[in-house]
Amino acid sequence: MSNKFFFTRLQYESGDWDVDQRMPSNLLNSLVEYTTLAVDTQEKIISLSSNDIFKSPFCYLSGHKLVQFTKKERENFKKYISNGGFVFVDDCNHDIDGLFSKSFERQMEDIFPGQLKKIPNDHELYKVFFEFENGPPTTSQELNGWGDDLVHDYLKAITINGRISVLFSNKDYGCEWDYDFRNKRWYKIDNTRFGVNIVMYALTS
Repeated sequence: MSNKFFFTRLQYESGDWDVDQRMPSNLLNSLVEYTTLAVDTQEKIISLSSNDIFKSPFCYLSGHKLVQFTKKERENFKKYISNGGFVFVDDCNHDIDGLFSKSFERQMEDIFPGQLKKIPNDHELYKVFFEFENGPPTTSQELNGWGDDLVHDYLKAITINGRISVLFSNKDYGCEWDYDFRNKRWYKIDNTRFGVNIVMYALTS
């Protein structure tokens, strides 16, 4: 097996998992650019019902629609998280009352009752690599006139043994980082830097 870090997108049977298709390569490029990690720059797509997820150091799950895990998906999600895995979940609707957010939170309540909670904005996640003094950086998606048109000034997480295992965002980072990494030079500040923090936290915490 390769010792390189690889990015896993979780495929699930309900909803639309295949969103923000350029985001992973953009984030992986940032890991190459800023860190000393050995990185596999090709995104892996793995079914949540497959045992291959247990080889993944970092998983990403996103969409706009209903999240309704099958029995096998639910079992794998619980086992993966309970065994020290990390899943970053991002709401493409950036809407706390939207279908993706409500259905995902319902799934988490079934699997890990009462454990999905807001994390403080001085959490280690915000300083593990780059420093974000005010908690999660705002995205341009949040005030684009759809979704709930609010800036969410927090992220939620399921924490196991003092470590975030499921990080949940209503900020639509996936869309925010969904551009060709070769266009990054046009950005005054590289907005994928927070993604670097998320990965580095997952790997080092």
